Amino acid sequence: MMIETGRLILRHWHESDAKELYLYAKDPSVGPVAGWPPHTSIEDSREIIKTVFSAPETYAVVLKSIGKPVGCAGLMIGRHSNLHLPDDECEIGYWIGVPYWGQGLIPEAVVCLQRRAFAELGMKKMWCGYFDGNHKSRRVQEKCGFRYHHTDNNACNEFISGINTAHISCLSKEQWLSDQINK
Repeated sequence: MMIETGRLILRHWHESDAKELYLYAKDPSVGPVAGWPPHTSIEDSREIIKTVFSAPETYAVVLKSIGKPVGCAGLMIGRHSNLHLPDDECEIGYWIGVPYWGQGLIPEAVVCLQRRAFAELGMKKMWCGYFDGNHKSRRVQEKCGFRYHHTDNNACNEFISGINTAHISCLSKEQWLSDQINK
């Protein structure tokens, strides 16, 4: 599966992407605010590709101009979500390497995956969350039409120990369709 946008290619991860993944995922500015620890080695990144990033709707965000992954975006459908959703709803997650912050690349990927979720996969709702202090992720959600739904002050995370505050937003298929008409 490969999806193309103006500047990006979204494709499945390959073990050969481990070096590029490690380059960005080792940065402590990236993972912890998104809920996962920095990668510790290329082998660690390779293992993440083989396990976590092997999920069906998880994509390497490849910048066309360099032909290499610079981030990740994915849909977690139904019970595969952290939010324990019904089968016709999904959660979206994303991150991008620090050198590419502020260029609108992740909103471009998210909009593309919204179209996939609603138009191709038949999802009725898409959920997204960010941890307290992750203003960049909050801004992506606002740009992409998500509406604030609730705050979870006791959010547990299997990758980072402790309790976090998570802000959850949502976009229904009807809202997405209406936003498409009004663009």
